[in-house]
Amino acid sequence: MPSVVKCPTCGKDVVWAPENKFRPFCSERCKQIDLGAWAAEKYVIEGKPANPAEDQQDRDDD
Repeated sequence: MPSVVKCPTCGKDVVWAPENKFRPFCSERCKQIDLGAWAAEKYVIEGKPANPAEDQQDRDDD
């Protein structure tokens, strides 16, 4: 029996199965709403700020 989870956007029950191409979301709409929230920086992942100079140095070393 497949697991049932809550859609992170709307809270609707979602069957966690390979047939559900939007999992963990219930629909394309909820998936796009979540993506938009990330793009608008409503969500963040904790960590130290990136240093563009170090990133460039890493690329130069390769």
